Amino acid sequence: MPVATPRHYLMCEPLHYTVSYEINPWMDVTRHTDRDLAVAQWRVLRDTYLALGHTVETISPLEGLPDMVYAANGATVVDGVVYSAKFHYAERAPEGPAYQKWFADRGYLTHTAAVTNEGEGDLLVIGDVILAGWGFRTDRAAHAELQELVGRPVISLELVDPHFYHLDTALAVLSSDPAAPQIAYYPAAFSAGSRTVLERMFPDAILATAADAAALGLNAVSDGLNVVVAPDAVDLAAALRARGYLPIPVDTSELLKGGGGAKCCTLEVRGTASAPVTVRAAVTSEVPR
Repeated sequence: MPVATPRHYLMCEPLHYTVSYEINPWMDVTRHTDRDLAVAQWRVLRDTYLALGHTVETISPLEGLPDMVYAANGATVVDGVVYSAKFHYAERAPEGPAYQKWFADRGYLTHTAAVTNEGEGDLLVIGDVILAGWGFRTDRAAHAELQELVGRPVISLELVDPHFYHLDTALAVLSSDPAAPQIAYYPAAFSAGSRTVLERMFPDAILATAADAAALGLNAVSDGLNVVVAPDAVDLAAALRARGYLPIPVDTSELLKGGGGAKCCTLEVRGTASAPVTVRAAVTSEVPR
């Protein structure tokens, strides 16, 4: 039976959110974006985590970095070690040092990446291993760099559809229990060889439909029981219920215009720092008008 475990998340309020450039197929600079709606949806997402008993911390958003809301891309944190992001596109490059500084200021051991990688967007911890995407944003050499840093096996998976440019848009970790790891994924997003790897590693995985994938339903966040998922991913929600999970629909449709959903907005912090870390802090801020 699925079991919930407390999680520690880092998020970034989208006070400067807009779509001012195009670096993925979801982005369209001619399409109107509503910053206030994005903030409201983000706050519902944050409050959902808090209601589930999870710890939420926030990093201050920086003006000129509209994609900083997608906190999952900022780093990968394993056993208290922070592997910093090094972004593929210049528009997002300052985000990596900003997230690294946040962790360093709180006593975490941080590692400045030598190789291009986009954090948990492409590096997903499940049990004792790390599933690692490549093909669009993260250099495959980053997988070896991370493996040497944290001492966990890293499994490379090639992404082939530009709509699913990060691993967390095509695959969701549902359970990290080493004895019973569980994922959901969209097979068409992966190369033939990578599909075979996933089939062998996770023969009981949930296979998402094209409709689920189009709703960015796999950009979901699971605590082992409760799964925060896009409301339009109805097939996925039904499959989750059938496996004993509790899908929790949270609308992040405004943030989808930038190419991200619940998971993109949520960086999981695994392990503790050498210095005290503030816990379960619900940060509120007024939206400037």
